[in-house]
Amino acid sequence: MKTSYGKFISLGSLVALTLIFSCKKLLNQAPVGSLNGAVLANKAGLDGLLIGAYSMLDGYTNTSGTEWESGIDNWAYGGVAADDAFKGSNATDQTAVVPIANHTVDPSNEYIAEKWAAFYNAIQRANDVIREIPLIKDGSVSADYAKEVTAEAKFLRGVFHFELAKMFRNVPYVDESITYSAGNFNVPNPGPIWDKIEADFTAAMAGLPKTQGQIGRANYYAAEAFLAKAYLWDHQYAKAKTALDDLITNGETAGGEKYALSASYEDNYNAVKKNGPESVFAVQMTVNDGSNGSNDNPGEALNFPAGTYTGCCGFYQPSYTLANAFKVDANGLPMLGTTSTVCADFSANNSTTVNVTANLPNYNVVNLANDHGLGASDAFTPPTDALDPRIDWTVGRRGIPYLDWGLCGGEQWSRGDLCPYNPIKNVFYHSQQASTADNNGGWASNQGTANNYNLITLADLYLWRAECEVESGDLAGAMADVNVVRNRMQDPAGWVHTYVDDSNPSAGFTTTPAANYKIGLYTTFPSQSYAREAVHMEEQLEFGMEGHRFFDLQRWDPIYGGPEPAGYMAGVINTHIAAVTRVANPILDGHLFTAGKNELYPIPLEQITLENGQLKQNPKY
Repeated sequence: MKTSYGKFISLGSLVALTLIFSCKKLLNQAPVGSLNGAVLANKAGLDGLLIGAYSMLDGYTNTSGTEWESGIDNWAYGGVAADDAFKGSNATDQTAVVPIANHTVDPSNEYIAEKWAAFYNAIQRANDVIREIPLIKDGSVSADYAKEVTAEAKFLRGVFHFELAKMFRNVPYVDESITYSAGNFNVPNPGPIWDKIEADFTAAMAGLPKTQGQIGRANYYAAEAFLAKAYLWDHQYAKAKTALDDLITNGETAGGEKYALSASYEDNYNAVKKNGPESVFAVQMTVNDGSNGSNDNPGEALNFPAGTYTGCCGFYQPSYTLANAFKVDANGLPMLGTTSTVCADFSANNSTTVNVTANLPNYNVVNLANDHGLGASDAFTPPTDALDPRIDWTVGRRGIPYLDWGLCGGEQWSRGDLCPYNPIKNVFYHSQQASTADNNGGWASNQGTANNYNLITLADLYLWRAECEVESGDLAGAMADVNVVRNRMQDPAGWVHTYVDDSNPSAGFTTTPAANYKIGLYTTFPSQSYAREAVHMEEQLEFGMEGHRFFDLQRWDPIYGGPEPAGYMAGVINTHIAAVTRVANPILDGHLFTAGKNELYPIPLEQITLENGQLKQNPKY
């Protein structure tokens, strides 16, 4: 395996000095404090600009806001706003997440303002790379290298626009032709920009090599994978399927390794095993590199349980719904279908009380036994229900080994939202702490990690192809692809195991499973609707707590072209609210997801004001 060089390669002082942009007037003002392009008109300057653009993949700029507001992991927007997770922590910390969680968010919300700002900042950096190339006249940049760098910049521009399009859908597309001069420059948002995003990824494929000297750089297959992803969001399943077939058959990592599922599911979340053969494209995170924690995994800086080797902060707690989803039937398959009807009162946008009838999924009728309400000294035995083994790599549960930190403390490790579960995918091993953890931003002890954020993995590719196969009627193909992903978990070597000595986790693990794990393979997809539900469920299980769930529900909803029945996303989330509020929840109690509105986030009010009315607000905001 080749070495990964930071978030791309080490960020030098040149980039720190030259790539300082305004995070406020992003579409109508020149970058603040930037050097004239002529000063950078050589290969070193071009590489510095490209490094700066790559550095924005984590969603964090040092010029404004905080990293957890704009991080690429989307913990608040993709997880807390869906049925994956609760806000967590105490009621007075990060209060801007509360309306995101309970679907009362408005255009003045500081979180969405920072997300918008960070990614248009990133787009400007990518465009600056392209604009710089014609200025280089000293012969230091060959035509071939110029072509490759242009392709990388267009790839990054596509990724950055994609992040914005997922959240806001109707966003301005800004390419290198948009220049910054005195006075205002208004860029409208007439509608979806999937075609322009697809064009950027197509252009990137034409100029990118299939292998790279540094693993953090995009290659041909990374661009093709993002093109397939864009086609999925654009509901062009046949085009996506063509790209996915090629990727699964021929795809290679930037280091030239053939794509393959990692031997262990957990390898994808272990910093010492990152950039393995399953990683199609990941945001590179590093620690102990002299940056005072600036190059670590910034979006997750708050999302550590309070009872571990960090001092803060208890955000992003897995929900009851997510934990319940890992229950399996006698065949080791998910509990698909619905059986129970409940009625609940919701307050629509804090104004009108409405009664909602919800058909609960089979798995969510009764909560998996947990330690809610128990004290640290109260006896608790983990449940013996048959569970998909991915649960304990996704959800920290009381009494179950929490990596090598000790038995998870459950609710005693949480700080709010009255939830007994803890995040784990972003967490480092205690035995690896010296090399994989740092002080985030110089203040948060051990809350900066070297864990990459996987934007696309091979498991994504298989499950996306299964979606395409379902929609084309190839149910056998869809079942085969789902089973490829599930088959990895049948090997007990990849399960969580008990400690040799609970009082001394450093002594290692036994071969005894830590819970009653059971996972089977599908033998039939009897109908298209069943197959669709099975594929969607598999994506929930495989990628829980990775910030994808909200956006998956969004693209499956027919309001934006998805294949599910009308009101699908609202139904899933309101059913989640009805189920989880059986236990008092101070944030979700009495709230409602509004169909036709909450599938998208509002365009930040500040940007509408700055753009002199050129930006149109999303529906019902």
